[in-house]
Amino acid sequence: MLKKIQLADLKCNPAHRFAIIASLYNKRYVDGMLKGALHVLKNSGVKNIQIIRVPGAFEIPCVAKKLASTPLCPPNAIICLGVIIRGETAHAQLIGEAVTQALMQIQVTHAIPVIHEVLLLENKQQAKVRCMDPEHNRGIEAAQTAIQMALIMEMLDKTLNHKR
Repeated sequence: MLKKIQLADLKCNPAHRFAIIASLYNKRYVDGMLKGALHVLKNSGVKNIQIIRVPGAFEIPCVAKKLASTPLCPPNAIICLGVIIRGETAHAQLIGEAVTQALMQIQVTHAIPVIHEVLLLENKQQAKVRCMDPEHNRGIEAAQTAIQMALIMEMLDKTLNHKR
């Protein structure tokens, strides 16, 4: 069952940096999520947002890995936005599973939140609801999660470094 997004009143550390990797494939729908994510980030006080457009969902993990591996100044969270619509073959399923596994591995390896909103959907109607409807826009949800995780990771860093 599709749940309405609960808008949170989040305030972000102004020093936090966020990256958004957004697919150009199914651009109309991805742009809807991107717009929602940017609205939330900017309203939360985020000043440093890097947007990187990639050809399709399959290319998202490569860029996420590069960003997460940046030694000097990695983002506090990486938001990944894409839309995969099922067709008549197993291709969409394979892409969705590969992207999911790769993003999870990047997140765990680098201890940087990687927010996964690469949606595997049945049809364009599902995409329209989840990407363009403000009540269900997964870009809004992704940005809220990114902010919350950045704050949690910052708190853990302070707590763990303080105890040493």
